[in-house]
Amino acid sequence: QVQLVESGGGLVQAGGSLRLSCAASVRAFSTYAMGWFRQAPGKEREFVAGVAGSVGGASYANFVQGRFTISRDNAENTVHLQMNILKPDDTGVYYCAAVRQIGVPTSPRFYSYWGQGAQVTVSS
Repeated sequence: QVQLVESGGGLVQAGGSLRLSCAASVRAFSTYAMGWFRQAPGKEREFVAGVAGSVGGASYANFVQGRFTISRDNAENTVHLQMNILKPDDTGVYYCAAVRQIGVPTSPRFYSYWGQGAQVTVSS
């Protein structure tokens, strides 16, 4: 059983930064692709960023536009999302997700495990 726990959410003014972390309790963490998704009220859950396993290649949603960086530490079983130049539209619940495969899916339906979510609120 895989457990994912997010941390680092909060309230920030537009233009500010936040760093989300996800700790995974799983064996062979490097064999899992990890993704970050977000969901705003009344909207569907959407892909933000993802990182492959041992190879570590990253994928980003177009709206990230170079503002966010995903990284992983396979020795610590953690994945991070550094978010800079935050906008009010970035507000939502951010979820960490995992799937045991090489490639990074961008659809939430392909992920097997999910964290409980971390609230990110960006004020204007």
